[in-house]
Amino acid sequence: MTKPKIIISGGGTGGHIYPAIAIANQLKADQPQAEILFVGAKDRMEMEKVPKAGYPIEGLWISGLQRKLTLSNLSFPFKLMNSLMKARQIVKKFKPQVAIGVGGYASAPLLWAATQMKIPTLIQEQNAFAGLTNQWLGKKVNKVCVAYEGMEKFFPKEKIIITGNPVRTDIMHAEQKKAEAYPYFQINPNKRTVLVIGGSLGAKSINEAVLAQLNELNSKEIQVIWQTGKPFFSIAQQHLQDNPTLAENIKIHEFIYPMDLAYAAADVIISRAGALAISEICLVAKPSVLVPYPFAAEDHQTKNAQSLAQADAALMVNDKDTQSQLITTALALLEDKNKQEKLTKNIVAFARPEATRQIADEIWKIILG
Repeated sequence: MTKPKIIISGGGTGGHIYPAIAIANQLKADQPQAEILFVGAKDRMEMEKVPKAGYPIEGLWISGLQRKLTLSNLSFPFKLMNSLMKARQIVKKFKPQVAIGVGGYASAPLLWAATQMKIPTLIQEQNAFAGLTNQWLGKKVNKVCVAYEGMEKFFPKEKIIITGNPVRTDIMHAEQKKAEAYPYFQINPNKRTVLVIGGSLGAKSINEAVLAQLNELNSKEIQVIWQTGKPFFSIAQQHLQDNPTLAENIKIHEFIYPMDLAYAAADVIISRAGALAISEICLVAKPSVLVPYPFAAEDHQTKNAQSLAQADAALMVNDKDTQSQLITTALALLEDKNKQEKLTKNIVAFARPEATRQIADEIWKIILG
């Protein structure tokens, strides 16, 4: 095989970036001489996270449309035209054998340019409800790798391959890392632990609900590993400084890099319902309370969470009910061993540990023709 050249486009959130990096890592493990170029959106987190993972990235001047009239919306047509032109230039210069879209602003112009230039393409759709951009691209690309059944309503049936969502390999064996996790987070292995993750930037409603109930959690000797996200970190930090008795049980982090250790330490997880979070929770098979972000495109997080809740594989609390229900639901779950066992047993059925391997195989099939 000549040196494979592959473009991976997309980003915007950790939920798009980390699966993309997982795919790249698998491709590199298969074929170390493969040349992989990422294409993201300027000023988004992929411009930092991708180089940190060891891959080059090009940035497009692109953003999404806002729900109301803003200056950003007025500039959108110019950004789109600029991104389409630059995407064509990138594809023409790099000459990839395949272009992959993982979702996010940069996927659309890059994959459109690739299809126009007759480059084979693949979409990795992470959610139970496909976004409009991916639905449109699905008509043009060669293959669509999906995580959920029933995606024929969004994509041509003959292009769909059910693979699941790619996750970081270190999460696969998280449960074996308890002994490493306890000292890392400075927590007591004999106390129950709740892990709170609201996405890479945190979740305001979840954070406010947790903050309001820290004394309640602390009084029950429940430990909390809490990823607040950057916007809320200083508020949580100040609260702990003002209430030093909380420090023993409440461990706050702006961002948690060793998520495998966080999952290992957790007895119960409180999380948003993004595709990556759900895929990871399914793999680690931990009892969870999911809080879908209600303003996600096409409300896909609610559909993600419902697919688990309806199978009794996770609990779900609506975003508007976090203050009144989130912590009471988590506490009730911590007290109910039978419910924990039932959720754990049922969520395993949703895990797809071979997702990254399968997606990489589909990419190689395209390259090899």
